[in-house]
Amino acid sequence: MTVSSPQGRTEPSGTTENAVRVLVVDDEDPLAELLSMALRYEGWEVRSAGDVAGAVRAARDFRPDALVLDVTPRGADGPEGTGRAEGTGRPEGTGRADGVSALGRLRRELPDVPVLFLTARDAAADRIAGLTAGGDDHLTKPFGLEEVVARLRGLIRRSGAAAPERAASLLVVGDLVLDEDSHEVSRAGRAVHLTATEFELLRFLMRNPRRVLSKAQILDRVWSYDFGGRANVVELYISYLRKKIDAGHPPMIHTRRGAGYLIKPAG
Repeated sequence: MTVSSPQGRTEPSGTTENAVRVLVVDDEDPLAELLSMALRYEGWEVRSAGDVAGAVRAARDFRPDALVLDVTPRGADGPEGTGRAEGTGRPEGTGRADGVSALGRLRRELPDVPVLFLTARDAAADRIAGLTAGGDDHLTKPFGLEEVVARLRGLIRRSGAAAPERAASLLVVGDLVLDEDSHEVSRAGRAVHLTATEFELLRFLMRNPRRVLSKAQILDRVWSYDFGGRANVVELYISYLRKKIDAGHPPMIHTRRGAGYLIKPAG
């Protein structure tokens, strides 16, 4: 993770100039970094900011295609009566005001950019405040990272914010083709039928061809960010994919012992 100036933290992504650009505004560093990592592995360019002023500066410089904004009141997820968000040590009482203020100011800078805002569990007041201030969609915590990506894709597609090159739905690695819109997969021209989780795992691998992805990275991206299960679920689903993708063909899915998994063209 590369930390830049106070204008925001920019993560190296190896993306092209046509990559979708997403600005993440959240003053919780662990969550901001986790969201940024998940979006970066979609091939998107990501910048994050921790306060209103930094978000406005980043918006002017970065010109994002979409925003992810946390409007959760500080202390909302902490123990009752503590006045602080659990594990953060942050004072209560400024989160919703800061989040809504940021949304209002960002809307003036970027009136047509779609905004996905995040709220505390069952916080109806946050949802109303976010929608009133100009938010387009919301997610309540806890949420899965794949749902964040799916919601953002829908918002970007509906807004027409992304150039046609960015919105291309086909992922191709060798003779393996995955259509992100229709959820159709084929290898060497023959259809491959996958479950929803198998599809998400394959999509993550295909968005990062020849890159070794660790079990932790796969769990963070394919399963919920607060997934409490064991890492052997990754091994299990990799074996499912191999039976469907590699059966009868030269293998494309490979294991790097002690490091993780990767996909690359056969041969």
